[in-house]
Amino acid sequence: MAIYVNENTRVIVQGITGNQGAFHTGQMLEYGTRVVAGVTPGKKGREIEGVPVYNTVFSAVREHPAEASILFTPAPYAKDAALEALEAGIKTLVLVPEHIPLIDAMEIMAFARYRGAVVIGPNTFGVVSSGKCKAGIMPNRFFVPGPVGVVSRSGTLCYEIVAQLMEKGMGTSTVVGMGGDRVVGLNFIEVLKEFEEDPQTGAVVLVGEIGGSAEEEAAAFIKENVTKPVVAYIAGKSAPSGKRMGHAGAIIERGRGSFASKEEALRECGAQVADLPPRIPGLVEQALGQS
Repeated sequence: MAIYVNENTRVIVQGITGNQGAFHTGQMLEYGTRVVAGVTPGKKGREIEGVPVYNTVFSAVREHPAEASILFTPAPYAKDAALEALEAGIKTLVLVPEHIPLIDAMEIMAFARYRGAVVIGPNTFGVVSSGKCKAGIMPNRFFVPGPVGVVSRSGTLCYEIVAQLMEKGMGTSTVVGMGGDRVVGLNFIEVLKEFEEDPQTGAVVLVGEIGGSAEEEAAAFIKENVTKPVVAYIAGKSAPSGKRMGHAGAIIERGRGSFASKEEALRECGAQVADLPPRIPGLVEQALGQS
């Protein structure tokens, strides 16, 4: 099993003819993803890595029905691209661009809810169901099939943790990058619900960071609804209050969203909280042995 994407998911790449779009299309194809078409206005008739390019999402899905789309379009144009994909019937939308204007992101999320679609991002590394489908920019070699579901606000930190799990002989079921902008689609609770129902997932790793209250809300949900073991790590322990650290959403405001409040909430709900990323595999190994 898998969540959000699987071996049957057909993917469109918007912005496929750009440097990033073209490179990551090749990487996704190499991983085994069914990339069926690409979209760049004015580039109809071209091929990238053997994938046909169309001017619009509508014309692409007319010839190549697809369930998912990943956007590599520049942030100022992302709203138009996202709304077009949703209007064309895309049900899983991965927004890679960082710093999409807040009002644009809010419009995307509202329209996605209206269309019954899932938005991953913005400012996300994407989603990968290991060994089945990758709609994202993560390095292929670390994502091998296994029983650990991962949901993370951070990209490179997530790669490090997944690589450490792999080195200990533990692969992943699905890995979801929530995204680091102030307004994002999926939240921890929505992903935790999916992992709870996924028979392949035996344990969950939650990678959070300072800023906002998503981790505290996730902790309350875990306490009442999650039966599978959860191992968590919170980045930003040494970050000063009031200063943004990396992601637009990683900022402590008026004492809200601190490392201490998140760690305390997660411990109280029964999650194991690692103080350093290299200690996560050991905690996961223990959790899987006990579950």
